[in-house]
Amino acid sequence: MEALSLSTLIVALAEIGDKTQLLALLLAARFRQPWPIIAGILIATVANHALAAAVGAWVSAQISPDLMRWILGLSFLAIAAWTLVPDKMDEEESGFYRYGAFGATLVLFFLAEIGDKTQVATVALAAQYSDTLMVVIGTTIGMLLANVPVVVLGHFAADRLPLGLIRVVAASLFAAMGIYVLVS
Repeated sequence: MEALSLSTLIVALAEIGDKTQLLALLLAARFRQPWPIIAGILIATVANHALAAAVGAWVSAQISPDLMRWILGLSFLAIAAWTLVPDKMDEEESGFYRYGAFGATLVLFFLAEIGDKTQVATVALAAQYSDTLMVVIGTTIGMLLANVPVVVLGHFAADRLPLGLIRVVAASLFAAMGIYVLVS
């Protein structure tokens, strides 16, 4: 349960103000069809985070536990710093709108998550916890917790969130995990 709950919490907080959350807002405003967008987010996230978790599990099996501890600890500290930097939406992704609400969301979310801090966090969490399925479920739930309200409520919800404070809390969680891994 620790892998599930921690993965959910970390990704939900890290996702707030992230480029994929901005993408969810953009798609919601463009299509005004919440269910196809939510389905696209779900499927894209499961696919992307399952691949990330597989990489994390594979890496943890290839590297000595002591080296893995240092890599994980430093990775969490790097993600903490990265979380403090607000993301901006890339305008070049708008050509995918021709695929409709579901297709555009599926493709754009999958692509936007490649190399994103939540994908890197999924790799690190899967390397730390042996139950990669719970990590994938947790990170997916975290993505949905952060993005579904934005899709359903549009810019109203996004405008009312204290993004700076949320980034600091998420960064603090990543930093605490990094320090914990390094000293344990």
